[in-house]
Parts: sequence; C-alpha cells; structure tokens
Amino acid sequence: MRFDLIVRNAALPDGRRGLDIGCAGGRIVAVERGLAAEAGQEVDASGHLVSPPFVDVHFHMDATLSLGRPRMNVSGTLLEGIALWGELKPLQTVEEIAERALRYCDLAVSQGLLAIRSHVDVCDDALKGVEALVQVRRQVTGYIDLQLVAFPQDGLYRSPTAEANLLRALDMGVDVVGGIPHFERTMADGAASVRRLCEIAAGRGLMVDMHCDETDDPLSRHVESLAHETQRLGLQGRVAGSHLTSMHSMDNYYVSKLIPLMAEAGLHAIPNPPINIMLQGRHDTYPKRRGLTRVRELRDAGLNVAFGQDCVMDPWYSLGGADMLDVAHMGLHVGQLSSRADMGWCLEAVTGNPAKVMGLQGYGLAPGCNADMVLLQARDPVEAIRLRATRLAVIRRGKVIAETPARVARLVLEGRPATVDPATYAPVAEG
Repeated sequence: MRFDLIVRNAALPDGRRGLDIGCAGGRIVAVERGLAAEAGQEVDASGHLVSPPFVDVHFHMDATLSLGRPRMNVSGTLLEGIALWGELKPLQTVEEIAERALRYCDLAVSQGLLAIRSHVDVCDDALKGVEALVQVRRQVTGYIDLQLVAFPQDGLYRSPTAEANLLRALDMGVDVVGGIPHFERTMADGAASVRRLCEIAAGRGLMVDMHCDETDDPLSRHVESLAHETQRLGLQGRVAGSHLTSMHSMDNYYVSKLIPLMAEAGLHAIPNPPINIMLQGRHDTYPKRRGLTRVRELRDAGLNVAFGQDCVMDPWYSLGGADMLDVAHMGLHVGQLSSRADMGWCLEAVTGNPAKVMGLQGYGLAPGCNADMVLLQARDPVEAIRLRATRLAVIRRGKVIAETPARVARLVLEGRPATVDPATYAPVAEG
C-alpha cells in the first residue's frame, strides 16, 4: 500500500516508542514499527512525541485580540472586564470581530490547536459576534473544528432580550447552549436560568456549557442545580460546568455531597487555569485564594476534567498565545499535580479530555482516526509540558499545515558545545 504521509520513529503519549504512523485518505491507517511502505511525504519524528491535536474547550473568540480597546482593565477584575466588554460591544463591527478571530485561528494552527469551543455573547441585539463567528467557522472548517456556544453574558434574566437573542443565535447555527447563573440578580434567578437553558437544550437536542459559579462566594452553588437539571432532562454526558471557582471556597462537607452529584449526572468540568488564578481572590488580603477549582477531586471522582484557556489579549486577560501546553503547565502548578502520572494526565486535560467534551468524532492516534496530530520537540508528555515544546509539525487530515524549526541554543563558550538541545541539554549534531 502507498500512503499519503508516514510519520517515522514517533513516540506516543502512552509511552510506546519507535512507531511509524501511516496516513491515507485523511485518516490514520497504520501505527506500527518499521512500516514497510512508501508515501508521498515522510516526516522523521526522530523519537520525538507525536500528540493528538490540542483542544481548547473554553474560549471567547469574539473578544480575542481586542486588548486596549476602548481602554485597559485597570483593576484586573472579572467585573471590570465585563464592564469593559460592555463598552466595546457597540463599537465593534462584524468585520472587525471576524478579522481578529481569523488572526487568532492562524496563531492557533501554528500551536497545534485544531479544535476550539468558543462562547459568543448574545446580549448584543445585533448579534454581531454570532454573525462574525458563524462566518469564521465556515472559513476555517478545513483546519479547525470550531464549536460555538450561545452565551448570554449579561444574564438570561438580567438582560431583557437575552433569551430571544439566544434562540435567534441557535437558529443561526450556534451549536451549544450557554449561561451564567451567578451573574443573575438573585440566586433564585440563577437557578431559574439553569432550568430554562437546560430545557431549551433538551428541546433542541443540543449540548450545554455554562459559566458556573465563577466567583469566590462559597454560597454560589448553581452547579448543584446544573447537575439536577441534567438528570431531570436526561442530558447526561452533554453538559459541562465551566470555571466552578466557588468550589475552592466551599466547606469540605458540602463538597463531599456535591461532587458525587456531579459525577452521577455525568457532568464535564472545565477549569481555566490562567484566568481563574488571575481573576479570583481579588478581594482577599492574605491568605489569598487562587481560584482554580478542585481539579484532583473532580478527576478522581470520575468526572471528565478538561483545561480551557478562556481568554487571550482581551478585556479580562492581557497575555496568552493559543498555547495549550502553557495552560497545562499552569494547571499542573496551581493544582499541585506533581507526580509523573499527574503531569502526564495534564496533557490529556488539553487533548483527549476536551475532545470528549466537544464530542469530536475520529479524534486520536489509533487506526481509523482522523490523521490529525502534532509533532513536539519533546520525548514524552512531561517534557512537553515542562518545555512548552516547539511544534515541529502540525498535521491535519494527513497534510502538514504548519512547521516550526527545532529550538536550539547556540553558545559561544570555550571548550563547550556550540549548539545545545533545550529538551535534553545535549549537544546537537551539526549538518
């Protein structure tokens, strides 16, 4: 058999090494040692790690790369970010939102990020963000799986036109129902919004992804309502709670009840390490809380936990670069996930786990899967996270769509090597 592409001598995240990956017709056909076949193109992995593509399951593409417009977030708080976004919305055009989003997608591809779930604000009556991102989704379909969430940023009941706009957005082709119950005027309104939004999703056969309890308030417990509605409506496996930061402040007895309810409902949990640790605990002096939810406990209870990036250069966060290894690196540190097994799991938290949340079909590195993968300048998952490894090649449906030269350090030191590989600290052979 002749292949379209063979990646030779690859290491895989599960620890297997020295494998060849043969691709044809946009799919992986063979994963074996010493694949005796020819191909239209060959990539020599040289023992480096091949990962399935990165997946960002929580992002705001309608706001990305808007940093500084119309002003900066001086306090650095979540609430000032929301207020600033409210100032920006009437100034934006559909064309501007789409242009920024497309620039971000180019950056994402260079980093091996080939699937993104983006929330899009539906509290703008013109639905400019929805129009722009539906257009962008169509433009990038050949290289990024872009899933859109109808997100009533100002609150389903707090904003008088939010529900009508959300339904219009779904009619325009938005994929997932979102919400923000903790931003409603009362706890009762928040619970009612969870109920109504889950009913809308159930009626349309859609998934749910709610910003849930993104607060330091330990009494913000809307994820309990989310778990209940998931079970009541038979939505198990289709519902995600994003952020869940109030859990870092809840008392342990309540959490001992809550997490089993979430697991029973089959919820997905989506912490967003860079943003959660930046925005939460702002009212504290010391000790100061860092807002990441209880990642280890949720994972160990059987929930599917996936890390999201949330923001890049927007009203809430002035940093970021579409690098999911950076997200994993932050999650590892703040979650104190320091064993070798835990660190390896952090790569799953930005690859396979978010792919499950999105329901991606044909995802993985086994025969029959889509021929989508990333060649990293690292030997294993821990090293990839430690180094935020260079993406040597990004492959989509069996075609190389991005390449980055290997990173090496060139030294001028008497009696020492001239070139050093930062992954191994070993000399690099010249020529």
